[in-house]
Amino acid sequence: MTIANEQDVQGLLRVGAIVAEARDVMGASVRPGVTTGELDAIGRAILDRHGARSAPQLAYGFPGTTCISVNDEVAHGIPSPRRCLLEGDLVNIDVSAELDGYWADTGASFAVGEVNAEAALLLRATRQALEDALAVTSAGQPLRQIGRAVERRARRAGLHVVRDLCGHGVGRHIHEAPNVPNVESAGGRTQLWEGLVMTIEPFLTTRAQTVVEDADGWTLRTPDGSRGAQFEHTMIVTRGYPLIVTPWTAATEAA
Repeated sequence: MTIANEQDVQGLLRVGAIVAEARDVMGASVRPGVTTGELDAIGRAILDRHGARSAPQLAYGFPGTTCISVNDEVAHGIPSPRRCLLEGDLVNIDVSAELDGYWADTGASFAVGEVNAEAALLLRATRQALEDALAVTSAGQPLRQIGRAVERRARRAGLHVVRDLCGHGVGRHIHEAPNVPNVESAGGRTQLWEGLVMTIEPFLTTRAQTVVEDADGWTLRTPDGSRGAQFEHTMIVTRGYPLIVTPWTAATEAA
């Protein structure tokens, strides 16, 4: 989607605030003993209260309201009342929704209780990879710089980028053009333009660069059992720093 007027901006900010609220309230509820089904119910209640609809359910018939992925599950994990979080786990919460014809998408990864040094590094570096990518995102700049920034951060941390998952355009549907790779494409000539609505969502892991699909037809996990993390914002490209549609709340900023 490309912004046409102020109505578009306000519509995106409204739905973005809702998914950001759900992401952060769910994240604040992460603790040993909670189930992913309970977390999903929290997200569902927030979307329902605002009159928003779950994007993965609406667009694809996903079996949960939100996607909740644990440890080596990198994306699209199905919430379950039987999946109990354990001390030391990593959990990714991905929330996307539609309201009044506008769509927004966001995600964050959280530590469950105390995690080991490797997991803590993975969380820090993945969030920093998103920040690094945002810093090079402005109208007229090449799209490939986003992937370059993510790859550089991963290398510095001794981590790996999942090459077959990427960000995407968004706004009038959950997945739109262009794809926003997390690795640099030497031949990529696309330039970012003012008003483009898109997500940036680096996926970093301790070892893997690819994912495989589970038998459930949804869950994407690393083939070697290595753990992953993801952080994601929806944004509007400007001539300067992008306008973040799904900003962190004070609670998440302190994490």
